[in-house]
Amino acid sequence: MTTVTVLPHHEICPEGATVELKEGDNLLEGLHQHGIKIEHACDMSKACTTCHVIIRQGFDSLEEMDDIEGDLLDRAWGLEPDSRLSCQCIVAGEDLVVEIPKYTLNHAKENH
Repeated sequence: MTTVTVLPHHEICPEGATVELKEGDNLLEGLHQHGIKIEHACDMSKACTTCHVIIRQGFDSLEEMDDIEGDLLDRAWGLEPDSRLSCQCIVAGEDLVVEIPKYTLNHAKENH
C-alpha cells in the first residue's frame, strides 16, 4: 500500500488527510473514494485542469506526463514544476504528499 498525505486545503480537505492506496490506483479516483472531492470538470478525459495538484513528495515515482497533460497544465492556476493532473497519476510504490491548489480555472462547481 502507498500512503498518500493530502495537505490541508481550506475547502476540500480543511484538516488534511492521510489515505492508503494500492499501487496502480488512479490518484483522483482513490482520493474520491476516501471523501476528498477534488474537482474534475472533464470527467477524467484529460481535457481541463480542474484536478490539478502539486506533488510535494514522490513526484519521480509517477509515470512521466504526456504532451497533452503538459500543454493543459500550462493553463493551470498556480502551476509549479511538480504539478500534475490527478486524473492522470497512477500511484506507484512510493508514498506521496499532495497539495491541492487554492484555486482552479473552473468558474462553477461540478459537485462530483
